[in-house]
Amino acid sequence: MSVYTPVSDAELAAWLDGYSVGKLASCEPIKAGIENTNYFVTTTQGRYVLTLFERLPAEELPFYINLMAHLARHGIPCPAPIADLADQYLRSLNGKPAALVTRLPGRSLERPGVEECAELGALLGRMHLAARSYSAYLENPRGPRWWRFAAREVRPFLKEKEIRLLEDELDFQAQHRFPDLPRGPVHADLFRDNALFENGRISGVIDFYFAGVDCLLYDVAVCANDWCLADPQADRRLDEARTRALLAACHAVRPFGALERAAWPAMLRAAALRFWLSRLYDFHLPRPGMLVHAHDPEHFCDILELRMRLPPAWLD
Repeated sequence: MSVYTPVSDAELAAWLDGYSVGKLASCEPIKAGIENTNYFVTTTQGRYVLTLFERLPAEELPFYINLMAHLARHGIPCPAPIADLADQYLRSLNGKPAALVTRLPGRSLERPGVEECAELGALLGRMHLAARSYSAYLENPRGPRWWRFAAREVRPFLKEKEIRLLEDELDFQAQHRFPDLPRGPVHADLFRDNALFENGRISGVIDFYFAGVDCLLYDVAVCANDWCLADPQADRRLDEARTRALLAACHAVRPFGALERAAWPAMLRAAALRFWLSRLYDFHLPRPGMLVHAHDPEHFCDILELRMRLPPAWLD
C-alpha cells in the first residue's frame, strides 16, 4: 500500500460528495506496501480507507470488491465496501479506479504467538467456508501462469545459482498442481500486516487485492510461511507449536483431507516461490512512485531453500 497517485483534500472532498458519508475531516497517506495507493480517510460520519488501483486490470476489480462485501455479510471481519449514491462500489478518482471501504479497528502484530496463530487458523477456516457461496470466478492472479511470466522478466538480474533454484522449483511445481484439492476463493496474501488484532481476537483482515480461486491449502501455506517462522530475522524454519496451532484451529472449522495432508510440503514451497518471485520482480523492476517500499527477495529465497531441503511433515 504505497502512494503513487497524490490526492488533494479538495479533490477528495469533491469525490466524497458522491457518497453519503459526511464531509471530509482528514486524509492521511498509508506508506507501507507496494501495490496500490491508499489513504486513511476520516469524515464527519466515520473512518474509511480509500484505495486507488494502480495496475490491477479493471475487469478484475469487481471480483475483489464483491468478495469483500460477500465475506462482510457473512460475518468475516473484513472491510465492507461503501456504495456511492448510484449504488456503485467503484468510481474514478484522478484517473484511477477507486473504492472506499470501512476502516477496521485494531493493529497488526509483529510477533504472533501460539494463541494468535490459532486465532488465524480458525479465521481461515471460517473465511473459506463463507466464500464457498461466492459465485464469481478469478483464477489466482499470482498463480503458476504469473510465476512463469515473472521468472522470465527477472532472469537477467539473477545469479546462476538463483536461476538454477528458480528453474528447478518451477519444474517441481509443474508436476504438483493438485487438481483434486478443495478449491475456492482465497485471500492469498494474509501476512501478519494484513490482520488486525484487538483484545486478543482478529478484528480485521485487510488487503484482498491478490485474492483469487486456488487450493484452500495454499492460503494456509502462505500464512504459515509468514506467521509461524521460528525467527523471521534469523531462523526461517517453521516453529512447530505455532504451526500446529494454526493447522489444528483451521482443521476444527474446515477439516483437512488426506490429499491436503500429503500436499502440505509442496504447497509450502509453492507459497514461498510465489513471494520470492514477486519480491524479485518489485526489487528489480520497480515502478516510479512516491513512498514505495520494496521487500528483500532473499527472505523468501531462504524460505524456499529450507522447505526444499527440510520438507516439513504434516503435524497431527
